[in-house]
Amino acid sequence: MDEKKEKLLDSMKKGLIVSCQVQRDDPIYTDDIAVKMAESAQWAGAVGIRANSPEQIRAIKEKVDLPMIGLYKIWHKDTDVFITPTLDAAREVWEAGADIIALDCTAQITHEGRPAWNLLKIVRKEIPEAIILADISTYEEAARAIDNGADIVAPTLYGYTKETAHIEGPDYRMLAKMCRNFKDSAYVIMEGHIYTPEDAMKCIYLGAHAVVVGSAITRPHLTAKRFVDMLSGYQSNWRDSERAKHLITE
Repeated sequence: MDEKKEKLLDSMKKGLIVSCQVQRDDPIYTDDIAVKMAESAQWAGAVGIRANSPEQIRAIKEKVDLPMIGLYKIWHKDTDVFITPTLDAAREVWEAGADIIALDCTAQITHEGRPAWNLLKIVRKEIPEAIILADISTYEEAARAIDNGADIVAPTLYGYTKETAHIEGPDYRMLAKMCRNFKDSAYVIMEGHIYTPEDAMKCIYLGAHAVVVGSAITRPHLTAKRFVDMLSGYQSNWRDSERAKHLITE
């Protein structure tokens, strides 16, 4: 990794990255809500932003001067792969101003009929100046992503694949193993199911380079639904709403 990339990643060490994402069918949606989320994160002292879609990435970059993890969520009925699923999507994220491109690097099959992780090598070749973050769901997927050129691995999709769909919270043991075994070959960032400052601090203690938090900070409708889920005696599962597909395309 070159010095410029290392400097950017080192600027996020032991800090909070806030995921500032909103979909048009979310109850909190307004045209500028993602920007307001990012401005609030910067005011609070966050070290980075994670944002979805070229449109929202550009809008945030105009107002907020923090490293940007960019992705482009595109849903299809025939697959659970939705995070930056194509080279064109990766290019749009990069051209919008992202410093880091997040890709689904699981073994799930994409709308185009290939394993999601296959895109990593293509993006690495076509956009060599980009830092690539591999969103994975298992230790094995993280290892494969690093072997194929990922600069960062994060268990973002733990709980969102068929293999891990039963989970309720973060897998700290998997995180610790990743931090121990991959420390010399990639940055390990914790993302997924972190809801309190104490949870985030556990991840830093276990060796995570930084921690990404989204729903607990920027998605109040899902925070409320977690409370309702418990207070109603678990009659419905709030994660069904969290996992819902948006703007399905064919």
